[in-house]
Amino acid sequence: MSPLDATDRAILNRMQDDLPLTSHPYAAVAEEIGISENDLLERLQKMNSDRVITRFGPFFDAAAMGGAFCLCAMAVPEHQFEAIMTKVNEHAEVAHNYERSHRLNMWFVLATETPEGIQVAADSIERETGHKVLQFPKLQEFFIGFRVAA
Repeated sequence: MSPLDATDRAILNRMQDDLPLTSHPYAAVAEEIGISENDLLERLQKMNSDRVITRFGPFFDAAAMGGAFCLCAMAVPEHQFEAIMTKVNEHAEVAHNYERSHRLNMWFVLATETPEGIQVAADSIERETGHKVLQFPKLQEFFIGFRVAA
């Protein structure tokens, strides 16, 4: 992985804000930074392939659109972790999945088009894996405006 230069850092810092609502948002951001749209896109692609960034995309309020999110956890025997993780991640409803060093060692988020979809997805994962899916629904939302300075 090559080190980030000042332009890469400017891109990372800027891309954490809203994209301009134009027909060419990347061109507008590139102009703000003082580079070409092509350079911006190439740099984003390189940072993604170098795993400097692992995800680039919008966050949607699923509940506002009639859907739901739910944090879930499972206690998975270590020798089965990779196989179970693969089965869990095959579900389109799984937004992301993390391993933790705890009895509940697999944590993932389910995102569904309807609130009822959470239970359907959790039940399906339980049937396929043979392990209980514990559900921790959101009780209250806090917006913290999380940003990472590059």
